[in-house]
Amino acid sequence: MSAAVDDELWSAIGDPIRRTMIDLLLSDGPGTATSLSRRLPVTRQAVSKHLAVLDRVGLIHAEPAGRERHYQVDEEQLARAVAQLSAVGSTWDARLRRIKRIAETIERHRTNNQGG
Repeated sequence: MSAAVDDELWSAIGDPIRRTMIDLLLSDGPGTATSLSRRLPVTRQAVSKHLAVLDRVGLIHAEPAGRERHYQVDEEQLARAVAQLSAVGSTWDARLRRIKRIAETIERHRTNNQGG
């Protein structure tokens, strides 16, 4: 594959709860584990674990605020993830076009052999 893919980044994004957390942080601004857990179908402890994964891959970062940590999306890292997705999508689009051409060639060959 020509597109460089960060598997750890995509593994982090692959979880639907973590994607929802990113959406919430993008739409509502910085949030805490407590504020996010109120909007998600998981416990605060689970939210904290998901936040740790997102933090480890750099998609979010935290700033201490008293006893809580305020998390926000790292827009540069998110842009990197989007660029990777776009590159991977382009690679797969090209592969699918080649597969389609091969299938059409096989079908034409089959049709020509049946008709003759």
